[in-house]
Amino acid sequence: MQPNFKEVRLVVADLDETLTKSKTAMDPEMSELISELLGYKAFAVISGGAYPQFQKQFVGSLKISAEKARRLYLLPTCATSMYIMKDGQWVSVYIEIIPNETKKEIFKAFDMALDEWGFKRPEKLYGELIEDRETQITFSAFGQLAPLELKVTWDPDSKKRLEIIKHLVKYLPKGYQAKIGGSTSIDVTREGIDKGYGIRKIEEKLGYKKGEMIFIGDKIFEGGNDYPVKATGVYCIQVADPEEAKGVIRQIIESSK
Repeated sequence: MQPNFKEVRLVVADLDETLTKSKTAMDPEMSELISELLGYKAFAVISGGAYPQFQKQFVGSLKISAEKARRLYLLPTCATSMYIMKDGQWVSVYIEIIPNETKKEIFKAFDMALDEWGFKRPEKLYGELIEDRETQITFSAFGQLAPLELKVTWDPDSKKRLEIIKHLVKYLPKGYQAKIGGSTSIDVTREGIDKGYGIRKIEEKLGYKKGEMIFIGDKIFEGGNDYPVKATGVYCIQVADPEEAKGVIRQIIESSK
């Protein structure tokens, strides 16, 4: 049952394809909506992107007061880290870095799985094919900096990545898992590290209860990296794209007045 938006204290959202187009700076309309929402609610963003990507894609587009910034929480790389605003600076609450030897094993697992599936390396890469995000290792089919128009055509229904993951899990080191990420990506983290873990960390570190939160995301389906939030009991709202997300945020704002 949909909660009373007026009673919600914290809105949690995915970034890519929810608040913004993939790896694209948030547009002015979304920025204004989030700024207005922060006048009523706290706001948290959980995404597979690394912290520098959050700054470039999300934080850099926001124009908010110091008071509103204190109600904003960042959880990069599928909540393997958390940042809050303190004394005008973003500070780390926790960060869970993958050991170097394990990173090497994960890179090797990706190589074997991609070869086994029959992945053809693109002639032109935009950034790294397999990226070390410190707390997460991420595969992006054209590189993590590929233009959106190229990415959206490769795996719109996620079937390719679900097939690759079937091969990948055979080779991953013990205790690690793979999930579908953004438009063309697969994220590898420690088992149990996902957006559901992020919800539990929000409870633990920030004091919000599950019944006081809602989550907005575009991949709340089995195998999607938003799906673990559903298992926590937090009310989830599936959106297709940022335009739908704007509509949800407008509803929350109107209900909170």
